Amino acid sequence: MEGKFNTRDDAINQISNEIKERFSGEGTGHDWWHIYRVWRMSRNLASQYDEADDLVIELAALTHDMADHKLMEKPEEGEKEIQELLKRHEVLDEDINHVLYISRNISFKGANVEEQMSTLEGKIVQDADRLDAIGAIGIARTFAYGGSKKHELYNPEISVEQHDNFEAYKSSKAPTINHFYEKLLLLKDRLNTEAARKIAEERHRYMEEFLERFYEEWEGKR
Repeated sequence: MEGKFNTRDDAINQISNEIKERFSGEGTGHDWWHIYRVWRMSRNLASQYDEADDLVIELAALTHDMADHKLMEKPEEGEKEIQELLKRHEVLDEDINHVLYISRNISFKGANVEEQMSTLEGKIVQDADRLDAIGAIGIARTFAYGGSKKHELYNPEISVEQHDNFEAYKSSKAPTINHFYEKLLLLKDRLNTEAARKIAEERHRYMEEFLERFYEEWEGKR
């Protein structure tokens, strides 16, 4: 990365500042601090894989929500913004294409939908993003998102679904508690790296304990 930036870190810092400005105050659980955590966790996971391309990982982590279907009606417009942002900071075309590939494939798309992520860099960023969807922070983010979409907290009359296609998953209006079974509790076994799987074990147990307590309180047992 050459030109107006003295070092790669100059570009990363400026891109992160732009992302922070854009996502600060976002209320669905996809705010700057979510991106910051994914960025940091991605760097942590990447440090255990010498062959990983650190630049692509950092750029993908910072931009991974810019084209998220949960935040944009037209994700392709978000992809265009990613491309323009990275070009403005003199990122090579091959790295931009890799970042865009990760952006397109990072999201969970349904319990029974086959996943496509094939590069180590993509797997690392995907794992970091998924770790932020489970555990205590994952629980908090799930209810923040559900509330922002006016989903019911829980309705025992509405069954959990294991979606067979992305459209069905994307359009679901199910209660927030259902989301634990339709996504969050599935993530531990869908992580790509051993490093992420170790971290996920405790976070997964915490969610199970939360749900047990939730149902006890729902039924007036505690």
